[in-house]
Amino acid sequence: MLPPHRWFWILIVLAAGLAGLLYNFVFAAGESPLAGLTYGLCMGVAVLAFDRGLILAGLQARIRRWPAWAYVPAAEFAYVLMIAAGCALGGLVVWTLGLTNDDLKTASRLTPRVLAYSLAVSALLVFVVRMRDLIGGEVFVNFMIGRYHRPVEEERIFLFLDVVGSTAFAEAHGDLRAQEYLGAVFAALAEPVRRHDGSVDDYIGDLAMITWPIHRGLKEGNCVGCLFSVLDRIEADADAWKARFGTVPRLRAALHGGSVVTAEVGVDRHKIAYFGDAVNVTSRIEALCRPLGVDNLISQDLLDRLGRLPAGIRARSLGSHALRGRGAPLAVATLERGVAAHLPHQNARLAAAR
Repeated sequence: MLPPHRWFWILIVLAAGLAGLLYNFVFAAGESPLAGLTYGLCMGVAVLAFDRGLILAGLQARIRRWPAWAYVPAAEFAYVLMIAAGCALGGLVVWTLGLTNDDLKTASRLTPRVLAYSLAVSALLVFVVRMRDLIGGEVFVNFMIGRYHRPVEEERIFLFLDVVGSTAFAEAHGDLRAQEYLGAVFAALAEPVRRHDGSVDDYIGDLAMITWPIHRGLKEGNCVGCLFSVLDRIEADADAWKARFGTVPRLRAALHGGSVVTAEVGVDRHKIAYFGDAVNVTSRIEALCRPLGVDNLISQDLLDRLGRLPAGIRARSLGSHALRGRGAPLAVATLERGVAAHLPHQNARLAAAR
């Protein structure tokens, strides 16, 4: 089953196609529905690809740094160019497939009416995408379908990522520069989290909370793979981090999973929140990293459920430890790069077999 964020993009692209189909029925009396659908898909994909930075990413990044009085007209002009490119591509496709009686030049021409309609549709789609970005992809979908309108008991995996040294960075460089630094670190999480089917559900100061439904986090070790993908991405860009901020971010991480109650809370401002021991235990595990002298910890409970770690990663047991607010001690391990990817109890069995 596809994760919610992938369904979201499928529905957005489908909405663009349906907008083209609607235009065909309203302004062309439904003469060629397939042509309208094709135009809608081509123009919608062009606009969304630009908005997501899949094409002309450098241009988009530059104009986003401009002041509002310059950014707004520049962004509008860029969207017009994307619509024109999408219209040209759509014209080429419908002409090639024989879905229109017009010649190629006419089929690819962007008329004022098409431009106005496309800008209105693009504005609506981009607004929905930006709202989704603001509150998180999976959270947005769950809001739309009302999944957590009533509290739901479910199992989730939590990954807490804490930016080490952010307070010292703020003291040395000021709060505005520190916020820019944290923003860049959190932006670096996005692609690895998406790739491993997770969801960044909240930012709490200098800590990011990433979650998975239990089945999706366990699948192919997604929750562990996500952590190391984030670390790899930061390490790969070490020179760029040093040039921009004078330091390479260091993260402390905690992984744990268990039963929580998930509910939509708030009146004037709604939020999907998690209640239960699993959230508190993950926070306590993250706090345990410093006294144990490691950068990441995972609970033995979650390790046992994973069954097998991603290739090249191994777990080293650090024993059981008392956690504040929890009666029974909790067994934890740290995750390291290594040839063997078996879990500690698997390694013990292998040693005994020898």
